[in-house]
Amino acid sequence: MFVHPPRSNLLRGFIAFSLTLCVTVVCSVAGAADGSSVGNGSAPPALGGKQIFEARCAACHGADGRGGPGRQLLKVDLPDFTDCAFASREPDADFAAVIHGGGPARGFSALMPAHGQASSQAEMDEINARLSGGGEPGPALGTGLDQAGIARVIAYLRSFCSDERWPRGELNLPRPLITEKAFPEDEVVITTFANVNREGFVSNHLLFEKRIGPRAMVEMDLPVTSREWERGGRTEWYSGAGDFAIGTKYAFFHSLESGSIASLGAELKVPTGDDERGLGNGSVVFEPYLAAGQFLPWDSFVQMQLLGEIPTSGAGEISLRGTLGTTFTPILHGRTFSPMVEVIGVFALGRNSEENLDIVPQIQIPLNRRQHVRLNVGVWIPATRNDSRPTRVGAYLLWDWFDGGLFEGW
Repeated sequence: MFVHPPRSNLLRGFIAFSLTLCVTVVCSVAGAADGSSVGNGSAPPALGGKQIFEARCAACHGADGRGGPGRQLLKVDLPDFTDCAFASREPDADFAAVIHGGGPARGFSALMPAHGQASSQAEMDEINARLSGGGEPGPALGTGLDQAGIARVIAYLRSFCSDERWPRGELNLPRPLITEKAFPEDEVVITTFANVNREGFVSNHLLFEKRIGPRAMVEMDLPVTSREWERGGRTEWYSGAGDFAIGTKYAFFHSLESGSIASLGAELKVPTGDDERGLGNGSVVFEPYLAAGQFLPWDSFVQMQLLGEIPTSGAGEISLRGTLGTTFTPILHGRTFSPMVEVIGVFALGRNSEENLDIVPQIQIPLNRRQHVRLNVGVWIPATRNDSRPTRVGAYLLWDWFDGGLFEGW
């Protein structure tokens, strides 16, 4: 049975509730007046990406992303965010690193301030002096941006490039030692493999890649090989050029939402190497291929390549290459490291058909802060017929020349 409380208790409760309500209203009004919030601990509404950009970035980069008055006053080459050839290939992680840590975080000018932390008065004075000959700092310039704010301004930056034909830089997965990746690139790559057992053999490849438009690419490959050669009962080393190759690639599908990219490509090898001494195939070889990449959970990825080798003379072969890897960053906005494992299956065609399987563990590491110069080292291990096939050590030096000179960004 419900029992009514005494009237004195009801009166005291009503008075206490009324006083609490009055204090809450007064504190809320006072908090609104000085820009703070009292009572529930909630912060003022966060600035949107456009507001942050206009407050912090537009003076140098322009309200339209093409470069503002600071372009000439600072005497520094500034990026054009409306240029999809530039903006599309840069992943969010690189934009975030520069916004958070300033230009030096990726080997650029120190005049790009670090917005991830409170700017010092000296930094603000220098920037404003260069931009306008003096004056007060822009809105909220002295306050550091958190990761959510950085993400919002990057999302706004992305709106300056509206051409969806260009694959996003996140789909530019780490390059394996052997498997062709699907993303079109502007790179120079020097690759070397050397036998650690069996006969002496060292192969070097100088690869030049040039991107054409949003999805296409052409490449040229110049091999130089050194190997042991028996002559007159003696074993000597012989060196020379191999079979020169020219190729092309086109990314026919890409989706950042699904984390997928796929390309068709082909390479034509010309018999410029001495086939009698094992430096070439002795015939023209046509190699069509399909390459694909896919994001996986936990910052991992998989890359695949199906390759056909069709010579004008002799039997051909089919290769299936797969790479499983992951990418990790030891510190926030720091350098990225990518350990990978490739599995290479080769199936020879014709009467003397045979199958070979190889495993290639490796790791790609950045050599400089801008990360456009990278090193990959690994071991090419035969998993089948290893009693007659050699184990090789391999490495490449990669230079993404679109992102700057070879000696820039260190």
